[in-house]
Amino acid sequence: MEKVSVVLVTLNEAKNIERCLDSVRWADEIVVVDSFSTDRTVELARRYTDRVYQHDYPGTSRQVERGIGYATGEWIFVIDADEEVSADLAGEVRDVLAEDRGYAGFEFIRKPEAFGKWIEHGGWFPDYQFRFFRKDSYYCEHQEIHGGFNTRGKRGRLKGYLYHHTYGTIYAYVEKMNEYTSLHVSNRLKNNRDEEATWHDLVLSPLSHFLRMFFSRKGYRDGFHGFVLAMLDANYAMLMYAKLWEYRMREKEGKGMLPPITNLELNALKRKQ
Repeated sequence: MEKVSVVLVTLNEAKNIERCLDSVRWADEIVVVDSFSTDRTVELARRYTDRVYQHDYPGTSRQVERGIGYATGEWIFVIDADEEVSADLAGEVRDVLAEDRGYAGFEFIRKPEAFGKWIEHGGWFPDYQFRFFRKDSYYCEHQEIHGGFNTRGKRGRLKGYLYHHTYGTIYAYVEKMNEYTSLHVSNRLKNNRDEEATWHDLVLSPLSHFLRMFFSRKGYRDGFHGFVLAMLDANYAMLMYAKLWEYRMREKEGKGMLPPITNLELNALKRKQ
């Protein structure tokens, strides 16, 4: 039977990490790459594995790739600290390891929980993730945010769920939104260096996001949770375009520091605070 290495990146995840690592005890190896947590994350992680390393954070996909470099298994399973592998998904992973099916990797469904409720509509679910793949055939698609993984070989699909215990509070959502929208500016400029934000982007894009999430993708079926998530998604779009406008304006003026839009820049800003 081939072996699987679970790879996890962390930063101050003491509240989540035990639930996460309990759900992957079946793995042959657990590799944790920590970004110098100041809570008990590292202490708790070492109860499950001695493969704990610390590095400055360059972005999730690059940090995961560091962890893959430490891994010794033929297969890699990537997980976040606020996620939990269901028993069904764990069983399917073990079946793949026991029998060569000719696939280089598998995607599966991530089911999200937000503000204390499982979300099943609005584009949040089903959320297909490609996180289980052969180490010798994957490649990374790096971005400042939402970087991912792909494979040169054939992909399959598993049926078990990866549970995602995401935002517990509005405060946590807004805190992440401030960081993610800055990084999203970097992604957009990478794809189109000349992109500009216009007034109609700030007005119409948020409206479009709300209508698509709440009506087209049936977020209303999640009740008031769905409404709040659609409103927050609209605010995300507005804030991202506002930050793009700010960045391009300051870039053209050539005065002072540009707003931070990369993980390295945001990390430097946090260290000063």
